[in-house]
Amino acid sequence: MVMTQRIAVLGATGSIGDSTLAILAAQPQNYEVYALSGYHRLDKLFALCQQFLPKRVSVPTAAVDDFAQRLSAAGLNIDVVGGEVGLVDIATDTQTDTVVAAIVGAAGLPSTLAAARAGKRILLANKEALVMAGKVMINAVKTHHATLLPLDSEHNAIFQCLPLAIQQDNTQVHQPNYGVRKLWLTASGGPFLQQSFAQMQQASVAEAVKHPNWSMGQKISVDSATMMNKGLELIEACHLFDLPENKINVVIHPQSIIHSMVEYSDGSFLAQLGSPDMKTPIAHALSYPDRIDSGSQPLDLFALSGLEFIEPDLQKFACLRLARQAMQAGTQATIVLNAANEIAVAAFLNGQIRLTDIADINAQALDEIQVPVLDETADIEDILVIDKIARQHADTLVAKLA
Repeated sequence: MVMTQRIAVLGATGSIGDSTLAILAAQPQNYEVYALSGYHRLDKLFALCQQFLPKRVSVPTAAVDDFAQRLSAAGLNIDVVGGEVGLVDIATDTQTDTVVAAIVGAAGLPSTLAAARAGKRILLANKEALVMAGKVMINAVKTHHATLLPLDSEHNAIFQCLPLAIQQDNTQVHQPNYGVRKLWLTASGGPFLQQSFAQMQQASVAEAVKHPNWSMGQKISVDSATMMNKGLELIEACHLFDLPENKINVVIHPQSIIHSMVEYSDGSFLAQLGSPDMKTPIAHALSYPDRIDSGSQPLDLFALSGLEFIEPDLQKFACLRLARQAMQAGTQATIVLNAANEIAVAAFLNGQIRLTDIADINAQALDEIQVPVLDETADIEDILVIDKIARQHADTLVAKLA
């Protein structure tokens, strides 16, 4: 008899949360929504509490009392916790079997790392957990026998195309008998693929967040427009699959049908294909090693008119080049890059800077910020110190441009 899996969805009100909860709602015999978290959209979180009746919910610290009263008035007996402490408490709760780590940005790092140290099954959508703390996260997963499954469509595609032995132990990727030569991350190219750099300079927020293929939140949509999203995914892939950045290629594939590929030494390319719908990788990770119905629209091969593959322009999409440089420099540089980018993207969304200024701010941050080199013994406290320094410096760079 299969036991019901108790799921904590951290970042339940975002696009990943939407897709995850749609699958869970369709599979009540297999999954229980044990806990939810939200930050900005508390009305939506309240509606989700009414629908799924979780045992626990996490909100911003200042909202705990009001949210608890609101739930009580609706006759809902749900434990309400707050802030980072609350998120960590839910992630490490003995009743939590699986943590869907879908909180955007550095805010998702502490709870994701706590889940790893608690030996949980982690479905990772939060890029920053590996961009900022890749070695720490992977070491925690292995030391505490946690399970880490990628939700990003690209990393999930690569995971599916790798041999079972490498899925279970990423260091096996170096064994010559498995023949892994390179990984290929596909990118849509975003909304400005066919536009000039000058046109990107004049881009509005509405234009930048209008992704041609995927429905995503504002921050990740802007990252897609600058291709920083692919840069962060490259860094993430290095840690997930234990490979240096020169073993990972990026190719623009505007149709977003092939989600990524593995190149083998015998000349074979194994690719994972599917409709551009996040429910597919989420369903794979939820049910791994089994398969369930994701509810996504099946891919119609007869409707495909052609698949294109384009080499990225690293002058136009400088953020991708910066991500490679940061990965070569070490963890301290990837922390700086991530922090500066978060500040710059927020400034763009607030109308303070141009879209193309984001890459300039990221480049200056990497050049100007002096922080200690992190080694294998670094922990979250060391990481957060560098993150804070980088954010403060990026704020000053934004102020000069604004």
